[in-house]
Amino acid sequence: MPQQAQRLDSSLPLRPGEILLDVDCLNIDAASFRQLAQACGGDAEQLGRSIARIVGERGKMHNPVTGSGGMLIGTVREVSGLHPDAARLSAGDRIASLVSLTLTPLHLDEIRAVHLHTDQVDVRGHAILFSSAQYAKLPPDLPDALCLAALDVCGAPALVARYTRPGMRVAIIGAGKSGALCMAQARRSLQGQGQVLAVDISLAALDSLRSAGLCDDALLADATRPVDVMQAVATLTSGRLCDLVINCASMPGTEMAAVLATHEDGTAVFFSMSTCFSAATLGAEGAAKDIQLIMGNGYAKGHAELALNLLRTDPALRALFESRFLPHRTR
Repeated sequence: MPQQAQRLDSSLPLRPGEILLDVDCLNIDAASFRQLAQACGGDAEQLGRSIARIVGERGKMHNPVTGSGGMLIGTVREVSGLHPDAARLSAGDRIASLVSLTLTPLHLDEIRAVHLHTDQVDVRGHAILFSSAQYAKLPPDLPDALCLAALDVCGAPALVARYTRPGMRVAIIGAGKSGALCMAQARRSLQGQGQVLAVDISLAALDSLRSAGLCDDALLADATRPVDVMQAVATLTSGRLCDLVINCASMPGTEMAAVLATHEDGTAVFFSMSTCFSAATLGAEGAAKDIQLIMGNGYAKGHAELALNLLRTDPALRALFESRFLPHRTR
């Protein structure tokens, strides 16, 4: 299987059933980008070299520390006639991959720019999508940078839509792009009946969410301190805790904050590549919490269109994404 493989073959020519893309931008997943940036001391040039080295060694973007990758945007150069979508894809179509870079054959000729504040990297190279790989055609009504940011985490709001019902108390840990999309979807699914809590260590991020009206309450807290988070959530929910907690934090050690903030018979969803399965499951066991634990699947039926539709129909969410991902795209 390509995700488990140490190295993928990104050489040409194209094989039967594949799509060849000219790649111009990678969206490195938040946990991986954070780890690489810390290892490089925040130096963009060095971070770019690290990405190029990983891809050169493995034929894919597969961070050996976090085990995660991201996704990409590119232009179709060639479609094998044996590909199931050969009739609907043409050379020149702009698409975003909806499968992890850890299972996408990738070759980079150049790192053009590293955008430290968006986790995005402008590149020149090519990638190969297998016949089973999900993708989305880029819509003409949204900028590529916004699509890339939303599609990278589109599985998260899809899970919120699946598990949220009016009247619930919902907490989202992490105020990044996946957290913002989850909050927008939670408010929509609650239909004005319930409560949305945002939990993050960044006051600026929380302020932006509050200003956008994406949450009812914002909790400034360190999610690596689970008892503190639980007590703060208990205060905001009159001791009831939350029916649903979505953990989108991009740093390790936050599993127990989600577990403890969830009330008995509730559900905690982990949508981050920094999640440790054993820490979540054994931690819940040790805390005697009878809750449903869900490891977020990056794929859900209709997830891409759901995320893009949130950007189209929620002006405050779109403005937030534009402020984060469109200006100041410098190295």
